[in-house]
Amino acid sequence: MCGLSGEVRFDGGRPDIAAVERMTDRLAPRGPDGRGLWSQGPVALGHRRLKIIDLSDSGAQPMADPGARIAGVFNGCVYNYRELRDELHALGHRFFSESDTEVVLKAYQQWGTDCVDHFYGMFAFVIVEQDTGRVVLARDRLGIKPLYLSRSAGRLRFASSLPALLAAGDVDTSLDPVALHQYLSWHATVAAPHTVLNGVRKLPPATVRVVEPDGSHHDRCYWQPSYTRRPEHAGLGADDWTDAVLDALRTAVRRRMVADVPVGVLLSGGLDSSLIVALLADEGQHDLATFSVGFESEGDEEGDEFTYSDLVARHFDTRHHQLMVPSDRVAGALDGAVLAMSEPMMSHDVVAFHLLSEQVAKEVKVVQSGQGADEVFAGYHWYPAMAGVPRAHAAEAYIDTYFDRSHADLARVLRPDLLPGRDASAEFVRAHMAADGAETALDADLRLDTHVMMVDDPVKRVDNMTMDWGLEARVPFLDHELVELAAACPPELKLADGGKGVLKAAGRKVLPRQVVDRPKGYFPVPAIKHMAGPVLQRVREALNAPEARARGVFREEYVTELLTAPDAHRTRRGANALWQIALLEIWLQTHGIR
Repeated sequence: MCGLSGEVRFDGGRPDIAAVERMTDRLAPRGPDGRGLWSQGPVALGHRRLKIIDLSDSGAQPMADPGARIAGVFNGCVYNYRELRDELHALGHRFFSESDTEVVLKAYQQWGTDCVDHFYGMFAFVIVEQDTGRVVLARDRLGIKPLYLSRSAGRLRFASSLPALLAAGDVDTSLDPVALHQYLSWHATVAAPHTVLNGVRKLPPATVRVVEPDGSHHDRCYWQPSYTRRPEHAGLGADDWTDAVLDALRTAVRRRMVADVPVGVLLSGGLDSSLIVALLADEGQHDLATFSVGFESEGDEEGDEFTYSDLVARHFDTRHHQLMVPSDRVAGALDGAVLAMSEPMMSHDVVAFHLLSEQVAKEVKVVQSGQGADEVFAGYHWYPAMAGVPRAHAAEAYIDTYFDRSHADLARVLRPDLLPGRDASAEFVRAHMAADGAETALDADLRLDTHVMMVDDPVKRVDNMTMDWGLEARVPFLDHELVELAAACPPELKLADGGKGVLKAAGRKVLPRQVVDRPKGYFPVPAIKHMAGPVLQRVREALNAPEARARGVFREEYVTELLTAPDAHRTRRGANALWQIALLEIWLQTHGIR
């Protein structure tokens, strides 16, 4: 797990090494264990290393293979690298390290861009063909690892975070109206390739991009489950599906124990993280480190779920760590969390993850997390409403259920020149829902949530917040074989039992029933949700700052209305409207964007 950066020139010039160094230094939190630079001809690569696999200097990056005349940088983990190493060795390849990075380079030498089809894991990488000048960029199937791009005349820069690109300089930081539209409509989701800045784009998940020496490029999307029922599953009953899901999850959890350092678990006490602990215990893991975070209550809302996490920790005899965060720490921690964000993230739990990661990183370098189960196995409360919707009406039902605001609503929120002349968010959803595959409306919904919303909301939060402390988070529910299985699973089995029915059935085989049959929990941060004192003060400061007034993104009368009654204005999804707009402004100011 690391941070990568680089620059490619298409105009005959040499790369700006100083700019690559600035990007690399900005990525230091992602890779505190090593730093490297490589340059040849029109390309320069930078890397920050977090030592997880092959702790020796042989695994250092950027890594070059003189025989193959290729060089590359890699972020993430290929969980089946040992098996691939054996396969490649049998094909005649020789290795000088025990790292998965070298396996990526050898796999590219053997299979070209098809190498991604052989990888089980989370990754972003850039490979340079030294003889042809061709540069290949790739991202894992579920977009767990980020890759941001900044293109200008004659040059392409790339990095593992958006702030790293800003550190390089010469980025168009004007606001992207389409991204703003999505942020305010789609619960802060901004789908690839957009970001809120016109000058920064992101490589979509499951994509290989080949960039030619003249700057032209072509993309290949190499993976997309169909979300239809498969012939090989005909005749499977509910019990069969339960066993299949449990077996696939067991494999996913086992894969994510591959490391040369200890692996812990972020244990919320919910079904998802508890399942991970149970399956690791079944695999014979002893003295497993588990971690939970809680916050002080505000009003009648509880801020922790320690009752359940403690129960699981006792049942499986883990080495449990409990962190209680006072409300007055939340406001102070907010700016640190925002500084770690590659893009604005309005979810309350972003601060929780940042605070938790700070403490966890003192104990371990790698954790498994339960993120993704709700999207993959239909755990959210809005999914049942989609079950009875005709397939042809899936998009409109989704928009009505999930969007925070309509296009018309945005006219009273945004400055007129920042409002696109079309409903850009709805257009994106309609196009995605209309794509081939997805047998039912719910299938189409789950496809959209898993491959777009999840990537650019919860998964991005986990990556950004953990990596800011040099902590690698692995997400077994996003094992691509498990996602393929879940996509094929009949929707009624996922919706059963109040949602995640097939997963709950699997849980009853390995967990105490009170953990499985409890009410659904969240990761609450009441001080943010209800705009408690210090948080509200920070919000007022941001919205009244000279930069905010000069920028004028939001209509002044709308901001005044929200500030007059901070906890009274909710979006259609129930989000605090003041927090949503303030978070965007805090992010812009924190990252020095004028």
